[in-house]
Amino acid sequence: MAGYYYVRYNQGTHDPLLAKAIVFAKDGVKAAVVTLDLVGMPREIVDKTRKLVEGLTSIPGSNVMLSATHSHTGPELGSRLRNIDPEVERKLRTWINQLPDRIAQAVLQAEHNLQPATIRAAIGHEDSISFIRRFKMVDGSTGWNPGKLNPKIVAPIGSIDPAVPALFIENIRRQPIATYVNFANHLDTVGGLRYSADYPHMLANVLNAAANHPAHVTMFTIGCAGNINHIDVRRQDPQKGDGEAARIGAILAVAVLKSQPAARTLAQGRLQVRSEIIKLPLAPFKPDEVTAAKETLVNYGEPNAKPFLEQVNAFKILELEARSGKPIEAEVQAITFGSDLAIVGLPGEIFVDLGKAIKAASKYPITIMVELANGSIGYVPDRKAYPEGAYEVISSRVAAGGGELLVDAALKILAK
Repeated sequence: MAGYYYVRYNQGTHDPLLAKAIVFAKDGVKAAVVTLDLVGMPREIVDKTRKLVEGLTSIPGSNVMLSATHSHTGPELGSRLRNIDPEVERKLRTWINQLPDRIAQAVLQAEHNLQPATIRAAIGHEDSISFIRRFKMVDGSTGWNPGKLNPKIVAPIGSIDPAVPALFIENIRRQPIATYVNFANHLDTVGGLRYSADYPHMLANVLNAAANHPAHVTMFTIGCAGNINHIDVRRQDPQKGDGEAARIGAILAVAVLKSQPAARTLAQGRLQVRSEIIKLPLAPFKPDEVTAAKETLVNYGEPNAKPFLEQVNAFKILELEARSGKPIEAEVQAITFGSDLAIVGLPGEIFVDLGKAIKAASKYPITIMVELANGSIGYVPDRKAYPEGAYEVISSRVAAGGGELLVDAALKILAK
């Protein structure tokens, strides 16, 4: 299972992991947004899926935005497939190989279901379930998830994004057929060893019940939440498990439903899709760190085999060494609806201030930021975070300033 720096074997399913697709068509242009209940979206799977979509549908692969919700209770897909049972690895790789076709079939089904529709949009507000997880400590250091009621906490470093943009899609009979929801909050609420979509599962249950239409689909995308999670350090009670995920999902659903009466119909306009590949500079490292990284991961797999940040840094160093200086290619994509709405996809765990910068400068009244879209390049902090250090900076494969390059690229695309 994904999301942690030790091996966890799955022991069942709490709720199914799904691929969900919505296809939009306007004046001969088609685009698709797809979400997956997975921790990330490896670029190899993006490329294979887009190629299959082109062969199965009339949608150009470049007009497909694929994003992961970042559930930590799904299967491992990346570089942490180390020191695991060979039979488990064989099964997992077989499933990964089948994944692009399963996703493409969802897009094909959505295209088959195309019908005249109206899109209404609203921006709700919810500030009680997401929290900055980086803190200034009394000794001047940066604390990352420093523990509940920790007396050494001075203040959080930054502020959340409480916006809850939602799209309400209805057929010509005014029946709800889909609701698209976006929110900036990490998905590591459930924990445990059962597969689960985490809090978007309850979000979908509530919104589907409110829609009261058998074919209604609720789609969730994660906003720029690289430094945000659900843990309130001011509370003593633990915040983990199925109940906590249900609580957060229900509260988020309420924010969506409260915003619905004020939702406005999008003005008629062109459907457009643009994207650009940005080359991001690599985080610096020293040659002697490579040997240390290899030694750190010799016994990888057991909980606490090595200090957590040593393992984090080791994976980063070995991935950077394997690149031999080749910069990270990151796709920035935007889907726009007339002059009212833009959906912008960035391929990493993006710090919230980077997403807020794009929203603030966008010419579109509603700009939805989607992280972990069309790739998974790891954490992308903003420039000011690098001197502060801590987990996300230690983990980042991208050099300082890489996040700002993504912001500039996104704004240039939106301007066009």
